Amino acid sequence: MAIKAHTSMAPKKRTATGNSGRSAALFLTPFFAVFAVAMVAPVVYSIWLSFFSEQKSGLGFGASVTKFVGLENYVQVLQSETFVSGLVRLLMYCAMYIPLMVGGAVVFALLLDAGVARAKKLFQLLVFLPHAVPGVIAALIWAYLYTPGISPLVQVLASGGIQLNFLDAHLILPSVVNIAVWEWTGYNVIILFTALQAVPKEILEAARVDGAGEARLSLNIKLPLILPALSVIMLFTIIGTLQLFTEPTIIAKATNSITSTWVPNMWAYDAAFNRHNLNQAAAASIIIALLAAVLSFIVTRFSNKADKS
Repeated sequence: MAIKAHTSMAPKKRTATGNSGRSAALFLTPFFAVFAVAMVAPVVYSIWLSFFSEQKSGLGFGASVTKFVGLENYVQVLQSETFVSGLVRLLMYCAMYIPLMVGGAVVFALLLDAGVARAKKLFQLLVFLPHAVPGVIAALIWAYLYTPGISPLVQVLASGGIQLNFLDAHLILPSVVNIAVWEWTGYNVIILFTALQAVPKEILEAARVDGAGEARLSLNIKLPLILPALSVIMLFTIIGTLQLFTEPTIIAKATNSITSTWVPNMWAYDAAFNRHNLNQAAAASIIIALLAAVLSFIVTRFSNKADKS
């Protein structure tokens, strides 16, 4: 009788499992459909577009003909002086922005966790507030603060004998870096502070009993334990940095120091909408995406090695 009961219950379990699988598929289908249309399809179309070129017959007055050119668009993009100079400028931007932003976020998070800030909730809100400002609005605010003649910041510095033109060609890159640091530091402070809250209190108490001070706790115990969160921040920061577009595009309205091809994304935008060369714009976007993939792979491998060690 026990065997019969067990046999009769088995199909019900399989039926329940099958129903749950179909339910999960039903709920996930809209996501995958939107993901395929909004993410996968544009990437595939961009790759396809980058292998073709629109050419006109005769003296350029005839109808355009789509011709397969292979990697020619990629070669032309990489041979473009403006694209290469924009790529070098973007790498310089990364070298300035990433250490400043990530380092500042780590310091602020450790200070918050150590109890240096008395009003922690208020301080978290004030630090996070710049991130709540949309990128376009933030760029407009800083464009106002950078513009000579109307900026109160420039006037205060001038009254103290400091003459600075933040929109000058020599200072425009640090000025854009400052905007990004102002926008994103607070966001990453909250992520790191949350990770610090998950550090086991027993480990910290044991270290304090052994005579470790707050500085040693932060550097030797807390920082190694939040390396996974720090790795995630580094990964998304690198990807986001390669997408630099909004801030310099807005600042360009107030200065001649930023051209329409100042960074690779601006180069691709200019190729698509000003020079009407969608094929080269697609090739440039694929190059940027490949660069992001390579850098993400390097950061991930380095993070995995750090975690294992």
